[in-house]
Amino acid sequence: METQDPPAGSGERAGAAAPAAPEQLPRARWAARADAHEQRAHALTAAAAERRRLGRAHPVEDFLFTYYSWAPGRLRRWHPGVGVELLDAAEREGWAHYASTGRGVVVDAASLLAQRGPTVRLARDVLAATRTRPAQLGCFGLHEWAMVHRSSPEEVRHAGLPLRLGHAGTDAVVESHRIRCSHYDAFRFFTPSAVPRNELRPTREQQAAQEQPGCLHATMDCYRWAMKLSPAVPGELLLDCFELARDVRELDMRASPYDVTSLGHEPVPIETPEGKAQYVRAQRAFAERADPLRAALVEVCDALLAA
Repeated sequence: METQDPPAGSGERAGAAAPAAPEQLPRARWAARADAHEQRAHALTAAAAERRRLGRAHPVEDFLFTYYSWAPGRLRRWHPGVGVELLDAAEREGWAHYASTGRGVVVDAASLLAQRGPTVRLARDVLAATRTRPAQLGCFGLHEWAMVHRSSPEEVRHAGLPLRLGHAGTDAVVESHRIRCSHYDAFRFFTPSAVPRNELRPTREQQAAQEQPGCLHATMDCYRWAMKLSPAVPGELLLDCFELARDVRELDMRASPYDVTSLGHEPVPIETPEGKAQYVRAQRAFAERADPLRAALVEVCDALLAA
């Protein structure tokens, strides 16, 4: 991925350095990157797009398009990121948050910040704070189990998938484990009976103070932040975040109470010592893989905030 240092500052404050000149990309170079991005995005989303056309659903692979509600086609449009000038790119002059330079176009950081300033600041706060904390690796994916605790068959979120241990067995796992979920967007789906079993009370307002890098849902949210910051995020970084979220979601469901063998996935039986060890190994690897992506997204936020 081609990158450059974020802008040094607005230049309007006394003593502030002048903004850095944008990196210029001739049409041949940026068009090649855009084509490569589209091909990569197509490979990642073609199956989901076809299922959507046929009205079918896949509870593992479609999560990133239903929970986050961005259609597969949104991933196929490449953006260069902030601080890059695309030469001979007149067809992009009408794109949202792009500005003409006379020679080409740039992502208009100032207009994006004016429209999404609170989102940019929240993204930076959450992503940067998460990087400062050690990964907590003792949750074992029990958030998914807590979402079906003492629920009726009609209330199970993925009704097309059987519970691997049945309802009674699932309840027993929840009730025999310590639950310490730190992610608000997982906690809010806990059943009423599971809520008081969680040792933490995550809230949206305290998200930056509560997120930690071992959390699978916080790691999947790298993709969420990348989409919310678009078109300021380089297309290559966006797809890296999407691929990570896709891989994390697979573990999330393999370690869940659902039987996913019919979908071609082997379960990670977190109710056993072997399953717990397998989960922690994958959890640690995902935390390490996410860190440079979070760092890159923080750089995007800083470039926007300096506009």
